[in-house]
Amino acid sequence: MKAAVQRVYDALQARGLEPEIVEFSESTRTAEEAARAIGTTVERIVKSLVFSAGDRTILALVSGGNRVAVARLAAVLGVPVRRADAETVRAATGFAIGGVPPLGHATDLPIVLDEDLLGYDLIYAAAGTPNTVFPITPHELLRVTGARVVALKEKAD
Repeated sequence: MKAAVQRVYDALQARGLEPEIVEFSESTRTAEEAARAIGTTVERIVKSLVFSAGDRTILALVSGGNRVAVARLAAVLGVPVRRADAETVRAATGFAIGGVPPLGHATDLPIVLDEDLLGYDLIYAAAGTPNTVFPITPHELLRVTGARVVALKEKAD
């Protein structure tokens, strides 16, 4: 098991879960690729998006079919928000874009969870590399990350 995947496995185990990490030969880097590899819908894929929020870095766990309403996120957090660059993502999480998991990060990140994820019985999150994922229930994801539930979806006009 790669070191990055082991960190995710260990973090899940430390929170009382017995992780079932699945490695694919194809990429699961994007929500669409992950859904295709797993055989599920894109909405059940957890996108881990890192943002710079004022002087902090935060993680947003977003349903794969949703775009983040950045202005709404900024209003909820009370600070300006912008997508973090690849260097900031790696420094804050210890993982590369495309494999950022919801936990096991290099730093202690505030986490927000897209309320739409709570509508599914099972969802799939990145497990540290661009071709590994693990299944988890939304309520377990909420518990193990300590995330704050937020309406993150950008509304259609």
